[in-house]
Amino acid sequence: MKKIRISGVPEHFNLPWHLAIDDGAFEDRGIELQWSDVPEGTGKMCQLLRDDETDIAVILTEGIVKDIAAGNQVKIIQKFVDSPLYWGIHVDAHSSFKTLEDVKGTKAAISRYGSGSHLMAYINANEQGWDTKDLSFEVVNDINGAVTALGNGSADYFMWEHFMTKPLVDQGIFRRISDCPTPWPCFVIAASDAAIKKHSNLIKHILEVINIYTSDFKDIPSIDRMLSNRYGLKAEDVQEWLSITRWSQENITPMMIKNVQQQLLELNIIDQVLPYEDVVTNI
Repeated sequence: MKKIRISGVPEHFNLPWHLAIDDGAFEDRGIELQWSDVPEGTGKMCQLLRDDETDIAVILTEGIVKDIAAGNQVKIIQKFVDSPLYWGIHVDAHSSFKTLEDVKGTKAAISRYGSGSHLMAYINANEQGWDTKDLSFEVVNDINGAVTALGNGSADYFMWEHFMTKPLVDQGIFRRISDCPTPWPCFVIAASDAAIKKHSNLIKHILEVINIYTSDFKDIPSIDRMLSNRYGLKAEDVQEWLSITRWSQENITPMMIKNVQQQLLELNIIDQVLPYEDVVTNI
């Protein structure tokens, strides 16, 4: 049995991985797939890849592209979720902020620099016509840190996935003032160059297995109830999320990588556009 380490956020998108692990689908191919939840998100997973503390990460597209441009020896090996991520823009429910314009020039809570919550603050500001030089940030590590920061006023707004954050909206802890969808497929699967070199055949098997599970995921009986129970979400919210979410079994295209890099370059988040083959590889 060969051990492969994989990391991802503890969110509904990744349930296909857990079902495959629970079913022994990777073990059937001689692979011990060790899953690690990373509630801090993409910035933390980029660091895990850099430090050889994980072999594979299920990670936000913009975050890993940014980190590869910064020198992380990693390649995207496949798209995982083809649809956009809907980033809810949240404020403390008791704050005076009511509209998106109200938080212009205020401080954004982010899980860490280089995370999706950090990079999407730039995307949102750009889309709103705000000067991105005016952005300021408070590092809060995870969603619990954001609750504290928005509550005590050390940060003013927080961008996080719409549906996973909705329970906090329903409980009257957060108020959602807008949404900002990613302008590209939201999640990819990335692996370190070292892992690709050492375990390319095993990684190919891992992709084959997860692609079977994502292809059939929406057809699993009572999948909405399973997601609702596991992640503490309302059934109607899960059903809405399933209706707009598309998993992928293909790699990301050169045009999409060019688009992501071009937007990050224009926002001064990266300082170069890399060739496609420096960012993506086919296993």
